[in-house]
Amino acid sequence: MPNRLAASTSPYLLQHADNPVDWWEWGDEAFAEARRRDVPVLVSVGYAACHWCHVMAHESFEDGRTAAFMNEHFVNVKVDREERPDVDAVYMSATQAMTGQGGWPMTVLTTPDGVPFWCGTYLPPVPVQGMASFPQVLAAVAATWAERRDDVVAQAGRVRDALAAPEPLVVPPGTALAPEGLAPLVGDTARTYDEAHGGFGGAPKFPPAMLLAWLLRHHGRTGDDEALRLAEGTLRAMARGGIHDQLGGGFARYSVDAAWVVPHFEKMLSDNALLLRVYADAWRLTGDPLWRRTVERTADFLLAELRTPEGGFAASLDADSPGPDGHPHEGAFYAWSRAELVAALGETDAAWAADLLVVTAEGTFEHGASVLQLPDEPAGPDDAARWDRVRARLLEVRAGRARPARDDKVVAAWNGLAVAGLADAGALLGRPDWVDAARAAADLLLRLHVTTGDDGRGVRLTRASRDGVVGGAPGVLEDYADLAEGLLALHAATGEARWVGAAGDLLDAVLTRFADGAGGFHDTGDDATDPVLATIRRPREVVDGPTPSGQAAAAGALLTLAALTGSTAHRVAAERALVEPLLLAERHPRAAGWALAVTEALVDGPREVAVVGPPDDPATRALLAAARAARAPGVVLAWGDGGDGADAAPAVPLLADRPLLDGRPAAYVCRGFVCDRPTTDPAELTAQLAR
Repeated sequence: MPNRLAASTSPYLLQHADNPVDWWEWGDEAFAEARRRDVPVLVSVGYAACHWCHVMAHESFEDGRTAAFMNEHFVNVKVDREERPDVDAVYMSATQAMTGQGGWPMTVLTTPDGVPFWCGTYLPPVPVQGMASFPQVLAAVAATWAERRDDVVAQAGRVRDALAAPEPLVVPPGTALAPEGLAPLVGDTARTYDEAHGGFGGAPKFPPAMLLAWLLRHHGRTGDDEALRLAEGTLRAMARGGIHDQLGGGFARYSVDAAWVVPHFEKMLSDNALLLRVYADAWRLTGDPLWRRTVERTADFLLAELRTPEGGFAASLDADSPGPDGHPHEGAFYAWSRAELVAALGETDAAWAADLLVVTAEGTFEHGASVLQLPDEPAGPDDAARWDRVRARLLEVRAGRARPARDDKVVAAWNGLAVAGLADAGALLGRPDWVDAARAAADLLLRLHVTTGDDGRGVRLTRASRDGVVGGAPGVLEDYADLAEGLLALHAATGEARWVGAAGDLLDAVLTRFADGAGGFHDTGDDATDPVLATIRRPREVVDGPTPSGQAAAAGALLTLAALTGSTAHRVAAERALVEPLLLAERHPRAAGWALAVTEALVDGPREVAVVGPPDDPATRALLAAARAARAPGVVLAWGDGGDGADAAPAVPLLADRPLLDGRPAAYVCRGFVCDRPTTDPAELTAQLAR
């Protein structure tokens, strides 16, 4: 019989709807029930594409005996971390503080008021290698709760005190990282660079998208060859490794080894949206065809595999899928044995493909299978054509395999990142279909996720929807900031002023409801902080995670909006928001990559470029192409038709008083409150933007 989760809109919670565990969704009702029964709360946090979440669910949550003990001694709460990042953030802080590590699935035991007193991650059904089993932990906690309640309450109190949010950092003006302080951070970053395999640090390796964005921007501004070397070495290793789907495009979540060979196979929208933009920036700087091809494959993957019927983008594809035996196996959809290549291609092509794609007799993965890599380009046009033919055939055969499940909820922040990536890359590479997809996703988010309250405090954003129905969780800072970033990128790609106005509404809500009073931002709005979490701490994080920190993302969007509108207040807010993450970056640049990337744009100006001219005029298109190809990291582009500007001027003041020149399309460039002379010549525009 289905439990309470059967009514959820979260695909992850729905995966547990038939568990014998009497699950509750996160909310006041669950904690009220725990107080009524006088029992602890077990909070289990995960997400739909998480392999070890599935393993623990099968081993423990589907086990009748384990479930019966859980139901008798606890109120059990299931949380989708992607829908409730605020819950995840607070309890992950506790888990990391208590265990020295974190990850998912996350298992947290709390008092009936939600204060954690025991934290862990995956727990096996039986003791393994010194690790206590899940039933052992449950039994010990239940006994301690019954026999030594005071000890539990005292432990919870210590945890609450340790997690209590510190006062916001107040930094005097002028103490932010100076422009000359950025260059030494490249050397600091290089010290952790893996010269053999690319990337930073050892296994497991996650795509460092925000750090790469900074390195590329730093090279674009300064010409620093070391920054470009670190970025390109990592981008090349990932693009040619097993973490990149060599057949269907897109990137897996991370590599379990240092050489990017074997990934953890789930594919996340957030990772691919960020990497799409980074590879497009790399192509803008160098023109390397590998970067362009990677952009094309990643964008096509987003549209083919993650786009929802409503026009948004789904959160992820699962790591697991049914194998030939009918049981779920990690990577079953993606890995190939030599025998499978022969069955698909015949002996001759299979032998050639095995050499090209590093499919070995013993396998590079499990059970004799290999993860496809492409360490070298096919040699010459004939081999390139052969690879195209082989790839098409392998894709055809793979399409007949059981596909990984898709978590088709639409997350506002990640869709904002996808809008930004598709709009930027589509405009740069001349792919209007990508820009159209970005426009459709933005329309969906503004129509479905954004509402206007009647309290005079601006718009409100809901974090997630599914099948056109919004969930109940309010948007957090990254939702507002990343969606604003995407809308501003969409204006640069389309010239449509409405996106600037919508981004301004979101960022005004950030300034109104998320400000911490010291120049930074909380992750939850002052009227949308969960009451249970509020007894512990109001979430606030300046460190990048798998996506840019909300504070750094807000700073970037605020800076762009300020350049488009001339708003000093928004620029000051952007500069103040960067102070704290930049202080962190001085010690740990890898933890604040997006703040550093935004700072490169700030130091560069940003460069304000207004292009006016009919959109279908080849001269207008040539000026736009020159602006988009600029290496400078601080280019903020506005464009319009050069008419009277009645519709565009209120939303995009950068276009105000920018007429055509002698009836011809023109470009206007300003930087640091100083403007160059307007030009109708794309070559002159390129020269202005290169200064």
